[in-house]
Amino acid sequence: MPSWNFITNHGAILIIVSQQRKITAREISQQLGITERAVLRIVADLDDAGYITRTRQGRTNTYIVNQELPLPGPLLKDIAVGDLLDILETSSPGSK
Repeated sequence: MPSWNFITNHGAILIIVSQQRKITAREISQQLGITERAVLRIVADLDDAGYITRTRQGRTNTYIVNQELPLPGPLLKDIAVGDLLDILETSSPGSK
């Protein structure tokens, strides 16, 4: 098994919050094996870029993914976030 991933931590967090709208940074950090501080930084990046909207509810945030935005970068700029999430959802184990 390689030591690298196809999906960046930014992409992984976007996938997680699209599937679990109410999740804590601690829970995300445990799923990905990165620090809570790194999760908070990435969530802020995604929020600042408009890929997610977060609303504070008690001790957790509720996340909404903006599925209409194009993926970042020149190679994938014609693909919407929602299209990628749909592909990953139908390809994940147990989704069929």
